[in-house]
Amino acid sequence: MKFIYADSLDQIDPDYDFVRDMNAPGRKPYWSDAYPHEFFPKPPYDGVLVSRGIVGDSRVKGKYSDAHAMRFRREGARAFLRMDTPHLKSLPIYGDCGAFTYVKEKVPPYSADDMARFYAEGKFTHGCSVDHIIFGFRPEATGLSGAEGDERDRFDITLENARVFLRATKGMRDFTPLGAIQGWSPDSMAESARQLEKMGYDYLAVGGMVPLAAGEIHLALRAIRSKLKPNTRLHILGFAKAEQISEFYDYGIESFDTTSPLYRAFMDAKSNYYVPTDGIGLDYYTAIRVPLAIEDPALLRASLRGELRQEDAAKAEQRALSALRSFDAGKLELESTIEAVMSYQRMYQAAKAKTEKALTKAIAETELRLRKSLEAAPWKNCTCRVCKEVGIEVMIFRSSNRNKRRGFHNLHVYSEHVARISTKIQERK
Repeated sequence: MKFIYADSLDQIDPDYDFVRDMNAPGRKPYWSDAYPHEFFPKPPYDGVLVSRGIVGDSRVKGKYSDAHAMRFRREGARAFLRMDTPHLKSLPIYGDCGAFTYVKEKVPPYSADDMARFYAEGKFTHGCSVDHIIFGFRPEATGLSGAEGDERDRFDITLENARVFLRATKGMRDFTPLGAIQGWSPDSMAESARQLEKMGYDYLAVGGMVPLAAGEIHLALRAIRSKLKPNTRLHILGFAKAEQISEFYDYGIESFDTTSPLYRAFMDAKSNYYVPTDGIGLDYYTAIRVPLAIEDPALLRASLRGELRQEDAAKAEQRALSALRSFDAGKLELESTIEAVMSYQRMYQAAKAKTEKALTKAIAETELRLRKSLEAAPWKNCTCRVCKEVGIEVMIFRSSNRNKRRGFHNLHVYSEHVARISTKIQERK
């Protein structure tokens, strides 16, 4: 089972100055920065997925700048991602059409031939056919009944695109096409899979999984697998339930892509820092929020309202940072560290809270999570490059370089987690 990371220019400045909160002198975005597969001695995933919706073009606004997009098309995905070095050149590069970016359109903006050219020019090793997302999911619908709105149209569009895409990519060397599955029920998804296999696909990409609960995903995968040959491979697109991947191993999943480990580092309210547990589990700690006093919107609004002085917030901020670093160095006790951090947190939470009750609750929960994170000090036991190099800075929720470094750590832990699952389940067999 391969963990494919869905990249969207996720890089860090390797020489970032954490004390001054500044990038390295002379840093050039992209050129000076490092991808996770460059930063670690061993890539923290089994491959990378690049969505056309992330790259962008004249039809869809992506995340890449115009210069980045031009370079990507000129050099190809492997060179752009700097995966053309000897120890990375065998890593697969998957692509998809970025169906979320045009979900509201009547038809996809790309044809099957468009995507075939995109994959060929980008030198992708794997690429998905053009799908049109179906968000409805009704387990009770049988056969191809139960479609609502334009769901049947999207189903038919996805299959026709797959049929044309298979022909368009037939002559491409070192390329594996994936037929995209869409449907509004387990039965309709299974029928889509059956038709794709009949066309000649032996690798299928299951779409529409992002909003589904784990139980619904089980229903869909069980139905799909029941219609396929044992050697037909499955890829799950945008697998949002990444921490639950062990539950789905028995469906013959060849690969899945997700951004979850990196993005939870700064998008999740509590589970920001991954740690492995005994067996095949994961546990999480909460990052310690020390917002920049001169930039945080809540603190700035409170200052404008006259509820706090920016100078006081800035001093409390620096005391919190100093205390955390002293704690990490063994020079400050736990309780003193907690008090310094909470002194700033009380200012921060007061600036955000709408009621006294909400403020009291936020302060209590923040202190509880802070204490848990500091008592365990998980970064001290981690051997990944991030934790060894920056220590407690990885736990401070503050700026992109800290937060993405924590995401890099999460990718490292998660990739080992997936490998451990595969090993454990193979041992049982």
